Amino acid sequence: MARESSRPGITDVARLAGVSLSTVSRAMNGNPTVDPALAERVLAAAAELGYTANPVARSLVLGRTQTVAVVIPDLENPTFQAILRGLSRAATTDGYHVLIADSREDLDEEHALARATRLRTDGVILCAPRMPEEELATLLPALSPAVVINRGPQVSTPVVGADYGSGMREIVDHLTSLGHRRLVYLAGATRSVTHRARQEAIAAAVSRTAGLDVEEISAGVDFDSGTAVADQVLASGATAVIAYNDLVAMGLLSALTVRRVDVPERLSITGFDDIPFAAYTSPPLTTAAVPAVEIGAAAWSAMHAQLTGGEPTPALTLTPSLVVRGSTAAPHDV
Repeated sequence: MARESSRPGITDVARLAGVSLSTVSRAMNGNPTVDPALAERVLAAAAELGYTANPVARSLVLGRTQTVAVVIPDLENPTFQAILRGLSRAATTDGYHVLIADSREDLDEEHALARATRLRTDGVILCAPRMPEEELATLLPALSPAVVINRGPQVSTPVVGADYGSGMREIVDHLTSLGHRRLVYLAGATRSVTHRARQEAIAAAVSRTAGLDVEEISAGVDFDSGTAVADQVLASGATAVIAYNDLVAMGLLSALTVRRVDVPERLSITGFDDIPFAAYTSPPLTTAAVPAVEIGAAAWSAMHAQLTGGEPTPALTLTPSLVVRGSTAAPHDV
């Protein structure tokens, strides 16, 4: 049997172009220090031979993997999925891959994943990390370059996120403007900074609004969490509910439908995030829209700037916007 010709290598390109191996390597990697005429000659020789750089060999030469890790607390959450979509699309445009690690709301797993993925990638992006502030501050230097999403300011590490306090203020103001004064807040990820931002916004609203009472009920972050607290919500006597996110609101809405409780006639319900399904519940869900895709893209920009020696990216905070739909109305006694 005739032996197939071997795949062309970098030596073949160098020989055909009449340049050194290092020049071929730098030209194929787009190094701007290579003379344009030489670079053109190298690329022409590579095209003629059908040569493409081996990505593994390229990584060894450059000391880079062209991959970044993203550690998230819950891969099933549609908001985190949207952040990943914005981030991965932007990274792909710049020639990078994204490794996704799901900590499943486990603090020990989150820390371990962050360290383990850094050994295999060029940088780590922590999305809504749940670990305590002191632990995070100690960890970040070991992960550098790093970016943090939805967390407070960090020393020497870019932070990108949404102003959840602002979004919550808009929701509470919307409900009080309708006449609601007895509210329930379904608390979710209690270790998260975004939960504390929600709490602070609610406390501020209570202090400035006469007669406003907000009861906090521990729930969770998923559909089942909303379903599970339906009886507690009804027993509270509240006329409106602020769910931690849209999934919790949708779970509550489903449970109330089974119990034949009219929404919003008897009880108004709001969510948070504006996931794609929120507009198609019955009734459609009033919520605060978080620009998740934009957050992901901005997080990648902050990481890319560090990887390429660009200008440091300042902290960026995006503002959610209130989306009023059919799940809220004036209380029936107003």
